[in-house]
Amino acid sequence: MDNIILIGMPASGKSAAGVLLAKTLGYDFVDSDLVMQRKSGRLLADIIAQDGPEAFIQLEESVNLSLDAHRSIIATGGSAVYGDKAMGKFRLEGTVVYLKTSLETLTKRLKGKSILTRGVVMRTKGETFEDLYKERTPLYEKYADITVDCDGLDIERTVNAICEALKNH
Repeated sequence: MDNIILIGMPASGKSAAGVLLAKTLGYDFVDSDLVMQRKSGRLLADIIAQDGPEAFIQLEESVNLSLDAHRSIIATGGSAVYGDKAMGKFRLEGTVVYLKTSLETLTKRLKGKSILTRGVVMRTKGETFEDLYKERTPLYEKYADITVDCDGLDIERTVNAICEALKNH
């Protein structure tokens, strides 16, 4: 097990849990969204607004394919699962952990926040967060080596659940 790659919906806790998991395991931490912003010189929301969702997805896959990480926790963007080649690379280079979170929990976490300013890719006009959840869930399940149910868990308990799942994998 070289890298641990966290996938899941926006607000599932990938970045927050990833930092704590890296500290717990003594790994490096990479947030692919931040790498994408640094490489493009723009915020995620600006990339989507200016270039469109499909160009964003292509850029995200390119960035994910270019990551050269070892003994790292990689927190991916929620739309990383649209990039089949990058997800294949992640599975070869580590263990992919899906932070499974119910739509109800995600909705509570995002209440009062705009998902558009977070840089969430909505591929079709009028798509709702629920539509996005239904579209992406099968992709998260497809690519996951391990699934950790995060409902009802705070960040520390999520990290403990990930560590336990990794031990049993």
